[in-house]
Amino acid sequence: MKQVEHIGIAVKSLETSIPLFTRILNTNCYKTEEVESEQVRTAFFQSGETKVELLESLGPDGVIAKFIEKKGEGMHHIAFGVKNIVEEMDRLTREGFTLLNEIPKVGADNKLVCFLHPKETNGVLIELCQSIT
Repeated sequence: MKQVEHIGIAVKSLETSIPLFTRILNTNCYKTEEVESEQVRTAFFQSGETKVELLESLGPDGVIAKFIEKKGEGMHHIAFGVKNIVEEMDRLTREGFTLLNEIPKVGADNKLVCFLHPKETNGVLIELCQSIT
């Protein structure tokens, strides 16, 4: 793994949270987008070499809405950048980790993504991400 690529934070409202994180990070949101496959709207901030991704559910049945219902707003996942996501998925499978998707899928910010099941990572949802070239 190369580095922490971004930290994902579940929020109820991007409209409320973007101005808040603009003040906290002292930088503007550089990108928002919807990822229909994940039923999420995202907003990205660059903070040094790491990004912060705010995640808002597109509906009451979305993964983020369910996360907030159970745990409240807060850290949702940590993402690590990788050079070759398929090789990293194979390596982690051999190490005994459960992947939440068997093949990489297209995620936000022009990335291929895969998640590790948090039951095997001390309760932290881990995302692997590789830039799409």
